[in-house]
Amino acid sequence: MAKWGQGDPRWIVEEREDGTNVNNWHWTERDATSWSKGKLRELLVGIAVENETGHCEVSELKQVEGEASCSSRKGKLIFFYEWNIKLGWKGIIKESGAKHKGLIEIPSLSEENEVDDTEVNVSIKKGDGDILKDLMKTAGTAKVREALGDYLEALKTEFTMGMILPTKAMATQELTVKRKLSENTLQTSSPVALGVRIPTVALHMTELFDTAVEQLYRIFTVKDLVQKFSKSPAVLEAEKGGKFQMFDGNITGEYIELLTNKKIVMKWRCRNWPEEHYATVALNFVPTLGQTELQLDCKGVPVCKEENIKFCWQKQHFEEIKGLLQLTTLNG
Repeated sequence: MAKWGQGDPRWIVEEREDGTNVNNWHWTERDATSWSKGKLRELLVGIAVENETGHCEVSELKQVEGEASCSSRKGKLIFFYEWNIKLGWKGIIKESGAKHKGLIEIPSLSEENEVDDTEVNVSIKKGDGDILKDLMKTAGTAKVREALGDYLEALKTEFTMGMILPTKAMATQELTVKRKLSENTLQTSSPVALGVRIPTVALHMTELFDTAVEQLYRIFTVKDLVQKFSKSPAVLEAEKGGKFQMFDGNITGEYIELLTNKKIVMKWRCRNWPEEHYATVALNFVPTLGQTELQLDCKGVPVCKEENIKFCWQKQHFEEIKGLLQLTTLNG
C-alpha cells in the first residue's frame, strides 16, 4: 500500500470544493466558436496602417465562417480551429483625397498552418487605388497576421481558463500574479496629461441590469464575481489606489475613487494600447424600479480602438454580467 502523499496522481483525490476532474484526468471539451467570433472581431476591426501616400484601416468583419474548440485530456489541452474570414477595408490617398474600399480574405486559418504561412488576399473594389492596395498587402497584411496570432494566444490562455483545474502544486500561482502586478508602477496622475499624446475619443454607454444596485456594484468589486463573468483569473484591490488586472492581464489599471453602490472611477488600459497610456473610466450605478442603470463614461480611448472598446464593454462585460445574473437567479 502506498504511503500517504505517494502513488499515481490520477487516483489522488485532492481537497476541492467541486470535487470534479481531479488532476485534470478526464476528457472535457469546450466550444470556442462563439467566443472566437467575438475575439476575431475585436482584434481585426480597427487595424490601421499609414505611410506618406495614404491611410487604410479594416472597417468591418464581413464574414467569419468555421468553428473552434478546445479539449482537455490528462492535463493537456488540444485545440481545433478552422476559419474562413472576410474583412472590409477602406482607405484614403493623402494627395488627392480619393477614397477607396476593398476586401481582405483569409480562406483558411487553421491549426494545420503557422500564422506566418496563413494565406491573406487583398483586393480593391474599383478605381485607381493601387497605392492603397499595396499598403494593405504589405503593412496591412503584417498587422492582420499579428492580430491572428493574438487571437490564437488568447484562445490558448484567456479562453481556456478553468479547463485545467488548479491543484495544490498550482496554489502559489495567484500569489505570483499578485507579486508581478504590485511590481508594475502604474501611471499615478491624469492619463491624458502625462501619458503619450495620441488622438483620443470619449465614450458614453448605458445599460440596464435586472438586479439591485448593491449586487451590480459587488460584481465589479468582488474578485470571485469578476472571475466568473470574465471567465479568467483576476487580481483586485478594490480600494482607492488599489491595482486591478483582468482578462488574463489584457486589462489593467488602478482605482481612483470608490463610492459604495454609487460610483467607481478607474485608470484603465488594454495591453495593446501605446505604453503608459490610460483611459479614465467612470461607472455610475443608478437604481431604478427593480433594476439598476449602469452609466459608463470612458475618456481617453485611442481613436483607432473606439469600436474595439465598445465591443469589449458591451460583449465581454455587460452581456457576460447579465448571463452571470441569470445563472445566479436560476441557481438561487
